[in-house]
Amino acid sequence: MEEKKFQPFVPADKVVPEFTAFSIILGALLAVIFGAANAYLGLRVGMTVSASIPAAVISMGIIRKIFKRDSILENNVVQTIGSAGESLAAGAIFTIPALFMWAAEGICDMPSMVEIGLITLCGGVLGIMMMIPLRDALIVKEHGVLGYPEGQACAEVLMAGEEGGEKSTIVFSGLGIAAVYKFITDGLKIFPSEVDYTIHAYKGSGAGVDVLPALAGVGYICGPRVSSYMFAGSTIAWFVIMPLIALFGSDLVIYPATATVAELWADGGTWSLWSTFIRYIGAGALAAGGIISLVKSLPMIVGAFKAAFKDYGKGGQDSSLRTNQNISMKVVLITCLIVALFMWLYPSIPVSPLGAIIILIFGFFCATVSSRMVGLIGSSNNPVSGMAIATLLIATILLKASGSTGAAGMTGAIAIGSVICIIAAIAGDTSQDLKTGFLLGATPKKQQYGELIGVVVSAIAIGAIMYLLNAAWGFGSEELGAPQAMMMKMVIEGVMGGNLPWSLVFIGVFIAVVIEILGLPVLPIAIGVYLPFHLNAGIMCGGLVRWFLEKRKYSSEKAKNDCVQSGVLYTSGLIAGEGIVGIILAVLAVIKVGDANVGELINLSEKFSLGNIGGLMAFALLLASIILFANRGAKASKN
Repeated sequence: MEEKKFQPFVPADKVVPEFTAFSIILGALLAVIFGAANAYLGLRVGMTVSASIPAAVISMGIIRKIFKRDSILENNVVQTIGSAGESLAAGAIFTIPALFMWAAEGICDMPSMVEIGLITLCGGVLGIMMMIPLRDALIVKEHGVLGYPEGQACAEVLMAGEEGGEKSTIVFSGLGIAAVYKFITDGLKIFPSEVDYTIHAYKGSGAGVDVLPALAGVGYICGPRVSSYMFAGSTIAWFVIMPLIALFGSDLVIYPATATVAELWADGGTWSLWSTFIRYIGAGALAAGGIISLVKSLPMIVGAFKAAFKDYGKGGQDSSLRTNQNISMKVVLITCLIVALFMWLYPSIPVSPLGAIIILIFGFFCATVSSRMVGLIGSSNNPVSGMAIATLLIATILLKASGSTGAAGMTGAIAIGSVICIIAAIAGDTSQDLKTGFLLGATPKKQQYGELIGVVVSAIAIGAIMYLLNAAWGFGSEELGAPQAMMMKMVIEGVMGGNLPWSLVFIGVFIAVVIEILGLPVLPIAIGVYLPFHLNAGIMCGGLVRWFLEKRKYSSEKAKNDCVQSGVLYTSGLIAGEGIVGIILAVLAVIKVGDANVGELINLSEKFSLGNIGGLMAFALLLASIILFANRGAKASKN
């Protein structure tokens, strides 16, 4: 068998420092930092990116260059714990902000930090536990079949050893440049972070770009193909659907609007049309995409389920080897049962017995899909929100049928959706980390303990982060649109109240069906339809930079890979830098000095502003810096 021939970097019979106090503390710190940064990114953009690679690089830089420690497995535990924060944040911010928005509308009470922490903790623990039985089937037996790109990249970074310091310099450079850039545009407001133009000659349409580091980073990491799919979705919405609404519905009042389309256009231009109509069309496309991906994955789910329990029935791999030791199946099953009972019985978590059963059943399905998906396409492209939407629709319908309606049914549905979303995100992250460990020769059990620590630390922090961001700007605002949570909220309200504009939703559904018939990926295009054109334009710019770097002529394939991967490290730093400064600006926005907050006091836009032209020029320089640091990183690798 192939897995018997494979020899990891550290042999199974060799014991080196791995699960140490140092690795736990540093990993926990990185978990909070990347969790906060990705929470901000997801609430602003509607998607997150994997933190495994930057966590691995920063770990290498700190441990090897600063503390002079040389255990590669200790480095691996640091990145394992650190990347858990990003995944837990991704699952939480796609759903839980809906509770804040309902509280603002007086529908339910404001969720406490304890409630948020416990919901995220339950989802994180279940995600790890549900992935553990899949390790032998997906990581070991399918080695060479499932690539797990981030997992392999992390292993390559850690095995590079002496290159870690050079690579970490690139990440920190991106972090610093993005931090300064973000403070200038959204703190001092010397130039706008969003460039917006209305095309009056083509009524209903508009164009623009959000000139932010995180968007350029997301586009570069996702690549030109995924970026172009998202951009295509926005083009359909802003240059086809919205102009059609303006052309044929000018004098009509189309539900859910309370004014004519012409009045909406006069009052708010393209943004009124987008917020009133396009979000529902995008929600329908996303929901259909999530269901399509789940149905297409059913054979894979059944196969992975059978393989996992067949292996465990035979005792799995040889557990006497250090590299084959997992948390036991007995512990996995007991833990899942305890967490399900806790969610049902603990008063602060609005999950009924039916809800707990739904979580266990759909949770394992989504964990299986996620674990295999990230092996094929990577964590950053994992359709977590699509799976969550499909589950949320089914859960809401079942809860309503069982008599759980009103505020109780809505909060129960969003709690189920939150846990499922976190399960899918954490299962994908755990799979990538276990792949890294498999290549390096790590002890799986110790990595699984590390994942649990990362989840616990991040769950404690995520509630405070959400409270801070909501207090600063409010979820659903221009600064923090929380697009995924807003969509989940609309879906639940529509199913429970029966007042969803179904015509708009079904337009989105059949757009998704047409995309699937054409053989194109539904979810990226659906996300493009749902999100504003300006966001996707910024992401597309990052994708074009990567396309340029990939299409240039190089002396060898290795030189090309070094250049492109150096760009990945730099743009990962851009994302982290903007996220961190976004949190700092949120703190400044809630600190009062007299009648104003500090965020208002440092705003220089009324005294001095470079305007839209300044914003475009600054963004062009930022995009050029990606090419500069990609080339510099490639030269450093060559030397």
